[in-house]
Amino acid sequence: MNGRRRGFTLVELILVLLLVGILSAVGIVFVRPAVEGFVAQRARSELQGAAEAALQVLQRDVRRAVPNSLRTPGGACFELMPSTAGGRYRRDADVTRNGEAVLDTTRAITEFDVLGPLNQSRAPQVGDWVVVGNQAANDAYTDGLNRARITDPAAVVDAALGSRRIAIEAQQFPQGYAGGRFFVVADAEPAVFIVCSGAGLAGGQGTGTLYRQVRGFNAAYPAACPAPGGEVLATRVSACSFSYDASALADYGLLQMRLQLTRDGETVSLQLTNMLSNVP
Repeated sequence: MNGRRRGFTLVELILVLLLVGILSAVGIVFVRPAVEGFVAQRARSELQGAAEAALQVLQRDVRRAVPNSLRTPGGACFELMPSTAGGRYRRDADVTRNGEAVLDTTRAITEFDVLGPLNQSRAPQVGDWVVVGNQAANDAYTDGLNRARITDPAAVVDAALGSRRIAIEAQQFPQGYAGGRFFVVADAEPAVFIVCSGAGLAGGQGTGTLYRQVRGFNAAYPAACPAPGGEVLATRVSACSFSYDASALADYGLLQMRLQLTRDGETVSLQLTNMLSNVP
């Protein structure tokens, strides 16, 4: 004779449901906030990393800017001319020897000696540009004022005469700063525009994008920020602003950059202030 099969009683089923309910309540009260906090923290960390990476690119460009080349047509953008190298040029002849190439501002020249080491992030190349004595924001952007194309970046290397001799297309430079400095601008990247476009919020998401645009020389001071486009530095931008004071300190300007990113309701806001030397 088969034995009787015993199932769950109503009391046991109620107890199981009660225990499941208690465990679910404990999970909601204690576990869910911890998980949500972890997800939110990870989102904020990712946003902060993205914002810091974008500002580092901007800071690199600002530090390399040719003095007085920064132009700000609006609060959501700015333009500058990034240099790749620079140094000091020979201003006077050496009375103890012949053969020097002096950068004489009273006439057109086709070469000059570099005194001391060349400070460079990239070696000058044929076709790059030499900028001397950039006193105003539009000077270096204008053809024929204080910019000349390099025809030979190292025509002579002689320790007695200088670290190198740079040959250029014929150009008469304006009288520069007493320090006799020059800057090299890459022909592949004459000017850079940083553009923040479409910044705002929609459904807990930042709607804007931060771009880095490589542009050619434009003699006219830009009247407005250019259209979006170029290398994307950051997305989900909910707010951004750029403010430049060219005369904040003697011979120095201050650029304030603010970038805010928002994703899934989480927001990170960073601000960076850079000092720019405006001594040509």
